[in-house]
Amino acid sequence: MTVKEYLGQAYRLDQRINSKLEQLESLNGLATKCTSTLTGMPKNPSRSTSMMADAVAKIVDLQAEINHDIDLLVDLKCEMVRVIKNVDHAEYQTLLELRYLCFKTWEQIAVDMNYSIDNVYRIHRKALCAVNLPKSIQ
Repeated sequence: MTVKEYLGQAYRLDQRINSKLEQLESLNGLATKCTSTLTGMPKNPSRSTSMMADAVAKIVDLQAEINHDIDLLVDLKCEMVRVIKNVDHAEYQTLLELRYLCFKTWEQIAVDMNYSIDNVYRIHRKALCAVNLPKSIQ
């Protein structure tokens, strides 16, 4: 795994969490729209009779997945902070933190660090070379 791939994991995990949160919002909306239909016709007793119960079960399962992913993201970011802190150059650390922990765009980083975009790219290349991944990650 390259340094860039390693550092990019947090962003991808954050995106998956955001996607699941959108799914959860959609399921919550559907759950509030669920209504039961009353008919005099007998139903199969083995079949679930409550659309609301099904929706709630899906919501609970999705919430558990989201919580698990959030735990993974927190652990990954803590590990990444340790890796970034091992870089000797403070400017490199700042750039790596802004990009890979705060998920800022290159333009935002350039403004924050008061550099041109070309300088940010140049510093980024050097910063990636300065990162030493632990053997357990490589």
